[in-house]
Amino acid sequence: MTIDPEPKARRRLGPALIPIIFFVALAALFWKGLFGDPATLPSALIGKPAPEFSLPPVPGLDVPGLATADLKKGDVTLVNVWASWCIPCRQEAPDLMALAKRKDIRLVAINYKDKPENALSFLAQLGQPFAAVGFDDKGRAGIDWGTYGVPESYIVDGSGVIRFKLVGGIMQAMADGSLNAEIDKARTPLPASP
Repeated sequence: MTIDPEPKARRRLGPALIPIIFFVALAALFWKGLFGDPATLPSALIGKPAPEFSLPPVPGLDVPGLATADLKKGDVTLVNVWASWCIPCRQEAPDLMALAKRKDIRLVAINYKDKPENALSFLAQLGQPFAAVGFDDKGRAGIDWGTYGVPESYIVDGSGVIRFKLVGGIMQAMADGSLNAEIDKARTPLPASP
């Protein structure tokens, strides 16, 4: 009587493949994280009230600081997180100046981990489009907002609920119309929760 060694080998092969499959799945996840589109990073804050914060104005800038209460005044607001040391922030400055001319949205900002004199110089060179700018020199408010880096923008509805997050500059979102679509959506009340 001969014994077929093949079934025994197949049984040992199954458990041996588990670490390989796990490694391949983990590598694919890392690959996606490294080379994926950062603008598609999810935010746990979408559909939730803006975090509680109160930031003083940038010293020397003639606009008020920013607080959570400012986002609950009935206007759709775009909150732009920026810094003077941020190259993409410089690139999006002309689009923010154009956006500030619109009457259907309020444009405010969080100046993130910056020095007052650098922020003032940045705005003097590129224009000052914001109705309010909160000075977040330690970056604490940025952390509460879930900011990965700058620039990032959030559309907040009139009741203070974050409706959309854009990672990176707003140029493409303005060009392809997606920013307008998100602003329009923010005007529509969220359904009441059960």
